[in-house]
Amino acid sequence: MHLHYKVYGEGNPLLILHGFMGSLDNWHTLASQFGKTHKVYAIDQRNHGKSGHSNNHTLALMVSDVKLFIETHELNKVSIIGHSMGGKVAMQFALDYPDLVDKLIVVDIAPKQYKRGHDDVFKAIFSVELNKIESRKHAEQMMEPHVPDFGTRQFLLKNLDRKEDGSYAWKMNLQTLHADYDEIIKAIISNGVFNGDTLVIKGANSRYINYEDELDFNKLFPKNEIVVIPQAGHWVHAEAPQLFFETVNNFLN
Repeated sequence: MHLHYKVYGEGNPLLILHGFMGSLDNWHTLASQFGKTHKVYAIDQRNHGKSGHSNNHTLALMVSDVKLFIETHELNKVSIIGHSMGGKVAMQFALDYPDLVDKLIVVDIAPKQYKRGHDDVFKAIFSVELNKIESRKHAEQMMEPHVPDFGTRQFLLKNLDRKEDGSYAWKMNLQTLHADYDEIIKAIISNGVFNGDTLVIKGANSRYINYEDELDFNKLFPKNEIVVIPQAGHWVHAEAPQLFFETVNNFLN
């Protein structure tokens, strides 16, 4: 699977894995900052951004993509930042290939099975009639009845691409992401542990991680530290970028 990526800076390798329906572009500013001390690889995961599309979308496939990426770029030990879906990929990768991971940063996601939480988002996206829209604003108006939150609509619209002929298309592989959604929310499975340093970042206003999840983190990642970022939700890196950077930078360095 071809993965689109951007490189920032020089130093020990640091991979950044975005969340569901996100892309590496969401991390440009932070990747530039981390690039002052690390060689950062911001990656579009399969079926997202400018990376290749496939008929399947599972954690196991995304883990294999990361493994191939590391081998292709002849990297040794890497540190990984993973947000949401990317955090699950990062956790599973660290458990499957602990010798390849230096430090692990998990952003607002736990190893557990999650309930479906994007059905309204899919309804909003499917409601956009690509052959009829005349502008991004027009697309947003179609989405609004299903997703009232302005910030979420703006996040989703980053996936809307305007072609040279003026028509619109989704960058992400919408059909596969919808068909394999249940694969993304599955629990992390491992008979082993990752004994490397692990930082778990939770947004104080987010419900993705609760106190019960600490038991799972302690079981799978014995050397974990959980840090709560105040006044931030699930997109903690976007809502509190400076504090997020300082927290991760101190952990990495």
